[in-house]
Order: sequence, then structure tokens, then C-alpha cells
Amino acid sequence: MTTRLPVMFIGHGSPLTAFEDNQFTRGWTALVKDIKPRAVLCISAHWCTHGTGVTAMTAPRTIHDFGGFPDALYQFQYPAPGDPQLAQQVVELLSPLNVVPDHQWGLDHGCWAVMKHLFPMADVPVVQLSIDMNHNSQWHYNLGKQLAPLRHEDILIIGSGNVVHNLGQLDFSDSGKIFPWAKLFNDHIRRAIESRNYQQVIDYQQGDEALRQAALLSVPTADHYFPLLYVLGASDGNDVINVVLDDIVLGSIAMMSVKLG
Repeated sequence: MTTRLPVMFIGHGSPLTAFEDNQFTRGWTALVKDIKPRAVLCISAHWCTHGTGVTAMTAPRTIHDFGGFPDALYQFQYPAPGDPQLAQQVVELLSPLNVVPDHQWGLDHGCWAVMKHLFPMADVPVVQLSIDMNHNSQWHYNLGKQLAPLRHEDILIIGSGNVVHNLGQLDFSDSGKIFPWAKLFNDHIRRAIESRNYQQVIDYQQGDEALRQAALLSVPTADHYFPLLYVLGASDGNDVINVVLDDIVLGSIAMMSVKLG
């Protein structure tokens, strides 16, 4: 290819977004207008491991990794093919890290709830890369840098998570309330992204006392935050930065989505 594909971070929210038509799902669809990649490499918040795995099967299963939702959601299937060749490319790019080809996982809802809107025909192969929770933010960002050459190979790299993700603080009152700490942290990360101060995104727990407390509440566990670091790592200074969505729902879930390139 003479051009390279962008990289994207999607704030995915609830698995119910797979069935919804709203500002978020329409925004996701717009992200891939005129883009039809050879395959997608997805880093989802919902595949956290000890060690790093990459899905290497030809037909990944649809995983329903949640509870308490309507029956229709458990019946949903996203039958996209896998891409063992891409999985092998990932293994080689991340060497000397021992990336294990995985034949058990599949596509979790952090992946398929988004992909259903990006490529509704499920006709683009999808490979997932797991998140090794034994490592810090800098390590995950650096891994994203190693993945950057895939952008020249017609591969779309997508990180799926949420900048702010605190399920324990959810506000179901339909009041539209946004917790001040969630807004503070979300706005801080957005400014850092738009100013290309990625080290500030990596060192998200640093800052004054108010910001440190906001980070603790916004990122009580790093699983939903780390996918952003892979995307920023795979980007560079030539990428146009476009924050396409930036809303906080239920008080403590940030739906910010970012396209770079």
C-alpha cells in the first residue's frame, strides 16, 4: 500500500450498544467511512491475561462475557472470520516477547459490540490481542509502537475500552449527572491527547492531589484504560487527531472515541 490506515480508540460502554442507534454508534460508523481494511487487530478491555495472547483461529466464536442483560444479547452472533496470518505477523512484530497463538478465546463484547457497527456484514477478519495485566502503562504503550507497521499492511488497529470506567459509581437515575472527578480526568486526558503529550496519558496517575484522586476514581482498574495506550503507541506526529465523541454517561463512563490518522 502507498497509504496507511488510521488507528482508533473506541469508548465502547455497555454491550447493549451492539443493538442501539445513537450518537455513539453513528459516530463509530462514521469512523470507517470509505475504509475497508484487510483485517482488524482489536485490543479489547475484556481480554486480560497473564502473558500475551493473540487469537489465531480461522473462525473465532462470539463470547458473551457479561451477565444480567436481555436474552437477545446472548443470542447475538458476530461471525467474522479470523486471520491466522495476521496473528503470526503480530507474533513476529512483538518478538522477543513470547506472544502465544490462542485457539480458545474468540471475540468478546468489547470487540463485537463495536465491530457490529463498524462492519455490520462481519466480512472483515478480526484478530484480538490480549492485555497482559502484569505490566505498567509504559510497557503497553511501547507494545503499541511495535504494532505500528501493521498500518502499512492494510490492518486497522482498534483499541476498545473507556477512559473513565467506574462501575461502582454508576448513576442510573437518568439525571444526566456527571461526577466532577470523571469530568476532570476525562478533560485532562483529552487535552493531553490533543496536545500530543502522550507521556501525560501514560503517567495518568500523576498530577496534583485533585487529579490523582480523579485518576483513582476514573481508573479503579486499568483494563479499560490500557487499550488507549496501544492506539497512541501505534500513532505518530504525522497523524491528524480527531476526538469524534466525548460524552460521559451514567455519571462515570466516558464514551470518548479518538481517530488518529
